[in-house]
Amino acid sequence: MALTITCPICGKRNGYEFKFGGEEKGPRPDEKDLTPEKWCDYVHMNKCVAGVQEEWWFHKDGCGSWFKIHRDTTTNLERKVKEGKEVKEGKEMPKVKSGGQNDGQV
Repeated sequence: MALTITCPICGKRNGYEFKFGGEEKGPRPDEKDLTPEKWCDYVHMNKCVAGVQEEWWFHKDGCGSWFKIHRDTTTNLERKVKEGKEVKEGKEMPKVKSGGQNDGQV
């Protein structure tokens, strides 16, 4: 099964048109108290969630835009997320907590 990604400008396209930009990590750390170790952790330490995670993608062979999607890393399928809940086949499902550990909580 080929990866397909929905570009907000061009629509659904083959995954080969895009470049992975990494996991969404939130805002950059404040530079005031930033140590080399903290910066290295921010840049290189990924959560590697086995499930749905928010990711950055670049449409390199299309419109050239950067955007975020939610992708299930276990199935390699894009997921739609609405107000903190994953939408799958018309049903809303609890969104996986960041870090991949849901611990039975939503």
